[in-house]
Parts: sequence; structure tokens; C-alpha cells
Amino acid sequence: MEQEKMNDRKVIVFQLADEEYAIPVQQVSNIERMEPITRVPQTDAFVKGVINMRGVVTPIIDLRTRFNLPEKEYNNSTRIIIVHVNDLEVGLIVDAANDVIDIPESMIEPAPEVIGTIDVDYIEGVAKFEKRLFILLNLQKVLSLDEIDELKKVEG
Repeated sequence: MEQEKMNDRKVIVFQLADEEYAIPVQQVSNIERMEPITRVPQTDAFVKGVINMRGVVTPIIDLRTRFNLPEKEYNNSTRIIIVHVNDLEVGLIVDAANDVIDIPESMIEPAPEVIGTIDVDYIEGVAKFEKRLFILLNLQKVLSLDEIDELKKVEG
């Protein structure tokens, strides 16, 4: 049993539209309530701007916009998940942050060719676990290297 635990992947589960997504917990530094965002001119539409998080200017990305999902008003359950991607701290706006779970590696399957409107490149895999379907995101692909360079300019 202990060996099985070693093969689990600890993930943060969050909601976007009607889907549940998961990202590795080790890439997440914290989860914050929605707060005012300072818009930055001449950035991609999915870059909502920056926030000052404890003295650190952090670029904020709206994952709904990034994934071409319909916009939704922010509400009490909207969260900003602060993640680390290639030496950059970025905030991801999500509809809700649900929980932290351990998904057994054996439950993770490669991404199917088509998943709704999301570009399959962003997806590391899918997991069916406890009657739920999770889409595991590859954060390096969600933000391309060019976009990360742009965000570093915003941050700097």
C-alpha cells in the first residue's frame, strides 16, 4: 500500500466552466481570492494585468480567455492560483479552486485528440478518479516560452 502512495500525483483541482482541471501541487505557491488587477496595455487578451502580491508584481492570466471559453463575471468563488512556470510566478484566474487530491498515476491516461474547446497541446492527460474526470494541464504549454518572455517584461 505504501508503494502505491509513492505513485500518486498530488494535484490542486479547480473549476473552469463545467470542467475540473488539475495542476501539480508543487507548481502552486498559493491560492488567493479575487482582487483588483492593474491592466497592462499592449498585452495578449488573456493577460488581465498584474497584481502586487506581497511586494511582488505578478502577471495575471484569465484561463477562461486563454482557453477560448465564454467570459463569466467574477464572484465569491473566483480564485487566483499563483503558480511557478519556468522561473516566473503567474496568477491564473479560475472559477473556483475545489480541493487537493492524490490521483494514482495508473488512473492518468494520455489526452484524447479533442477535449471541448481546449487546445489539446495544453493537456498532459486526463484522469477518471472517484466518479470525476480531471483534465491535467501542462502549465509549460499553457504559457509558451514567447508568452513567458512577454510576461517577464510585464513583471519586470
